[in-house]
Amino acid sequence: MTHQVRAVVAREQGAPVSLETIIVPDPGPGEALVKVEACGVCHTDLHYREGGINDDFPFLLGHEAAGVVEAVGEGVTDVAPGDFVILNWRAVCGQCRACLRGRPWYCFDTHNAKQKMTLLDGTELSPALGIGAFAEKTLVAAGQCTKVDRAASPAAAGLLGCGVMAGIGAAINTGNVGRGDTVAVIGCGGVGDAAVVGANLAGAAKIIAVDLDDRKLATAVKLGATHTVNSQQTDPVEAIRELTAGFGADVVIEAVGRPETYKQAFYARDLAGTVVLVGVPTPEMKLELPLLDVFGRGGALKSSWYGDCLPSRDFPMLIDLHLQGRLPLDAFVTETIALDEVEKAFERMHAGDVLRSVVVF
Repeated sequence: MTHQVRAVVAREQGAPVSLETIIVPDPGPGEALVKVEACGVCHTDLHYREGGINDDFPFLLGHEAAGVVEAVGEGVTDVAPGDFVILNWRAVCGQCRACLRGRPWYCFDTHNAKQKMTLLDGTELSPALGIGAFAEKTLVAAGQCTKVDRAASPAAAGLLGCGVMAGIGAAINTGNVGRGDTVAVIGCGGVGDAAVVGANLAGAAKIIAVDLDDRKLATAVKLGATHTVNSQQTDPVEAIRELTAGFGADVVIEAVGRPETYKQAFYARDLAGTVVLVGVPTPEMKLELPLLDVFGRGGALKSSWYGDCLPSRDFPMLIDLHLQGRLPLDAFVTETIALDEVEKAFERMHAGDVLRSVVVF
């Protein structure tokens, strides 16, 4: 059996997305069919549309989603029809060298559904991050479904599927922010603001938000930043040092993904401090640092993949914190939109007008 559903498709590099009817098969072994209830519009989807990920067009966009399992294939035991789930793009294999070493958050062999969703003419679609959730229904590997408390709103819960989890995890999992630490976050979009929230959850004493846009800095304060720096008006390295008794921050989280801001993060940290890169660079970017400074400043330079999260561990815990009023996921939802408004949401994203637009079905 197959299902015909509406979905957002990127057919050509740089062209506006289109709303089309696609065919979704019933789940096979190890797969799950999910009725999507909400999906955030993430910058990664725009990267796909622009050809910044690869050229496997046409793409079925959308990956930051929550919904209800409608059917499962043979051998699936972790989720069942009716379960409310957040979709993730790290379906842990359990067998690779990272998993066998007890580090499944680094799983090097994550998997997706084996069957393909297609256009009506049979053209195979490439689902964004193996998910493709700008669709009324999507087919994923069952391991990409993480069951969470149904009491959470789909629009808020789905954001843990990518950007918010990336930011929170960059602070808690990768940066190991601890009680009393000083933290600086460079770049206060959705991921950066989530890093602010993560640092706050971890008990940081001082959280310094850095951005070019005063509107974004104001939002960061609402989410827990204790100080702000407009880097268009002030040297952020000097400002962070002044706010940390001249030493620099214990942890600096770079949520932009540019060489210029990475250098700022590198020099704004304390001796033996940690730099976490969670902003995604583009392929042509290069970084040049004096090797003596890398050696002499000590500490750690880390990259954060998906916030180094383990969905089965982190998603339920964070949803519980949200339902207790300790994690303001709803604050990241700037607007809810219909499926045919994704292209307009990309435009608002470019203008810096939203933290997240969320498609609600």
